[in-house]
This record gives sequence, C-alpha cells and structure tokens, in this order.
Amino acid sequence: MLAIGAHVDQADPIAEAVARGADLVQFFLGDPQGWKGPRVDYPGGPAALRAAATAAGVTLYVHAPYVINVATTNNRIRIPSRKLLAQQMDAAAELGAAGLIVHGGHVLKGDEPELGVENWRKTFERMECKIPVLIENTAGGEAAMARKLDAVARLWDAIGEFDPGFCLDTCHAHAGGEELAGIVDRVKAITGRIDLVHANDSKDEFDSGRDRHQNFGAGSLDPADLVAVVLAAGAPVVCETPGGQQGQSADIAWLRARLPA
Repeated sequence: MLAIGAHVDQADPIAEAVARGADLVQFFLGDPQGWKGPRVDYPGGPAALRAAATAAGVTLYVHAPYVINVATTNNRIRIPSRKLLAQQMDAAAELGAAGLIVHGGHVLKGDEPELGVENWRKTFERMECKIPVLIENTAGGEAAMARKLDAVARLWDAIGEFDPGFCLDTCHAHAGGEELAGIVDRVKAITGRIDLVHANDSKDEFDSGRDRHQNFGAGSLDPADLVAVVLAAGAPVVCETPGGQQGQSADIAWLRARLPA
C-alpha cells in the first residue's frame, strides 16, 4: 500500500502521526511566514525526533517556509532565501527527513522568467543537497516558476542535472489551470519523477489561481481524478487538508478506502 500521511504541527509529529494512523508526516521547522532559522521543538531535539520516528516507523518530510523565493531578482529576498533554504536543508537532513519541499517561487512583474530559472540554477550550484529537494508546483501568479507545466519544463531544462525531486500538489494544479487527467504522465515527461503527492481538494474553481485546500469530496475536484493522480504517481502522499486531526484522519481513511490493498 502507498504510504499516506498528513501535514502536522512540529511539536510532536510522531504523536500526530499515531493519532491519524499516518505512515508519514510533514511539518515546518519554525514559522512558515518568517525568516528565522529552523528550530526543532521536539523534546530532546533532532536526535530524539529522528530516533522516535525510526522506532515508530514514521517517515518525516520537512516543508520549507513559504517566504523562501530563490527565483526572484530582488536581492533582499533572494539572498536571504538561499541562506534560509540551506539552513532548512541542514536541519532536515539532521532529522533524517526523506525530503525538503520548497515552492518554485516567482520573478518580479515584467522580469523574464529566464532570470528566475538562472537564479534556481545558482541555488543548486551553491547548496549541498544532503537530502532531496522537492520543488512543488504552485497555484497562482503569472510570473511563477512552477505554476504551469511549460514553466516547470523550462526550469527543469536548467536544473535537471542537479537531480531535483518534484512534489505534485493536486489543489495547486487544479487552481493553477492544469487538468488533473493525465497530469502524472505530463509531469514525468518533464521531470522523470514524482517523489511526493500533496493530495488536496480545492475550495476554488479550475484556474482560479487561489491556493485554498479543502477536504476530499467537499471541494471542486472530481474525486475520481484525485484518486487517479495518487494511483498513477505511486508516490508517498501528504494530506494538507483542513480540520486538524479529525479532518485529516477522515481524509486518510477516505483515500485508503479507494486504493488497492
């Protein structure tokens, strides 16, 4: 069976996993909207969390802060973004995380997208990737590096040699104007891989550009399309849906009931 889990609070991600019956958990190391370096709140620190995860058979994923934008031409954002991403990399690797997820970012209005692509390349040239960096498709922004698959293809042409991973978010794809039908094949034709699926329904309509997650069956996605993406990707799944333990437990159960044993 596919490994399925949820995005949880980082204070005790192992307890959160057990409460949801999750095989894996994803969490932030600090404030997702702040520039401070990563922190581990788990009692005993990184070594204790890594040991607890191993003992519980729970796989860990770290999501980098939303503020990171290594693509931008704005030096006041790009340079701190590179620094923070490298710090997140070191911290996630110390935890034994299976991957570090980061959004593709965007360039400034009026900038050529090639500038953002080159900034991504420079990021990989300067950062030691101790664990896989999983670049995630995003929902909005005409200047985004990873909203449309043609933009993802342009990015991968420049950074593919660094062997980055890819995280496919179903809500982001739908809201970003990419049909879910056949999307796994279209992504793999570009990246060669899908390492993680963020399985989320969407509160908003197709190509809305709005990133608002919803519980399965309660949003605008066709449930059959959502299940088909998970099956076709064959990658671990993170439910980033609302409702805390109750909502995510229900979504994990919903998805497991629709997947082959």
